[in-house]
Amino acid sequence: MTSATLNAAVRIHPVPLKQDAAIIGLVGLAHGTSHFSHLLLAPLFPVFMRDFGLSFSDVGLLMSIFFVISGSGQAMAGFVVDRLGARPVLFSAVGLFLLAALAASQATGYGGLVLVAILAGLGNAPFHPADFTILNQRVSAARLGHAFSAHGLTGNLGWALAPVFLVGITALADWRVAYYAAALLYAGVLGLLYWQRDKLRTEVAVRHADAPKGAELAYLKLPVVWWCFAFFLLSTMTLAVVQSFAPSILKAVHGVSMEAATFTISAYMLCGAVGMLVGGFVAAYGQSLRWSSDRVVAVSMSIGALLLLLCATGWLGAVGTMVALAATGFAVGVGGPSRDMMIKKATPKGATGRVYGTVYSGLDVGFAISPLVFGGFMDRGWYALTLAGAALVLAISVYAAVGVGRRTN
Repeated sequence: MTSATLNAAVRIHPVPLKQDAAIIGLVGLAHGTSHFSHLLLAPLFPVFMRDFGLSFSDVGLLMSIFFVISGSGQAMAGFVVDRLGARPVLFSAVGLFLLAALAASQATGYGGLVLVAILAGLGNAPFHPADFTILNQRVSAARLGHAFSAHGLTGNLGWALAPVFLVGITALADWRVAYYAAALLYAGVLGLLYWQRDKLRTEVAVRHADAPKGAELAYLKLPVVWWCFAFFLLSTMTLAVVQSFAPSILKAVHGVSMEAATFTISAYMLCGAVGMLVGGFVAAYGQSLRWSSDRVVAVSMSIGALLLLLCATGWLGAVGTMVALAATGFAVGVGGPSRDMMIKKATPKGATGRVYGTVYSGLDVGFAISPLVFGGFMDRGWYALTLAGAALVLAISVYAAVGVGRRTN
């Protein structure tokens, strides 16, 4: 059956909602597992510092190792996804998380924690190319906006679950027990994905014998790919500032307690999840009205940048600043599904894994360099300038989004 015949059949026999929902749910579960693994070590840093005599620099390096491996591996993983299909790569990734949790449960020093960071980074690397290859191939076009919305939402929920899960079990039992429980969680997810494996099958990119040498790398010559990469790098730098420094800024500038400041970050993430849910309807509705996805992204990110800039002024006071930060999460979240639609439009046929792998590696790069850049501001006590800088970077990401739109519309 040719692709044209298949497409015609899909139009005559629309994909049932139940089938799309099952695929979206499975991919969302896997993505939540990925974000859970971002924080496989960080919530228990104080415990490791106490038990193993580590410094802040020591534990901070663990996160750098994770994101460097994840970022560099993500682009390469895209080629593997296109060659072998997304399903076996996704299974391998969750399996690496399982091994990372078991390694954490047996750690006796810093070397063991480094091994955990390496395994988790390798596991995290393939997720975006694998996830988006499955969604783009298996979910009907009319529901892709909702699919991308659910994908982003489950990622935020994974971030929210990890500290509660790991710290909670550690408080009740022991941190090694917490990692055994995490290993069981990964095993359960892997078992469910394997059981429903027929819903995760994807077509591989066909390699033609007469294809010119280096054809698989031809997408790297497309300027739009690098505009997408720049957008992810810049917008993620802002998220990293909020996650890393907002509690300290609120405490230093407004005298907010650490508990309240930390709650603000949770509120930011939860509002971001709600924003992504709303953004799925915006993306789907925008398609029917022919709104360009890059403009939806530009508007949402512009509102987020303005809110951050308002926070930097200090005019809102403690409570107003915390509310505005949470609202920033919602504004940025609304643009999430349209952002993924924007990248889909920029992706050449047969190169989904490679493009998403390259573009999303910008996320890891942003997470890696942002604390280095803005950490210097914080060391000098430039708290307002740190938030203003985050707002500026987010505003520049709007320019990148518009640049993508100019090359795809």
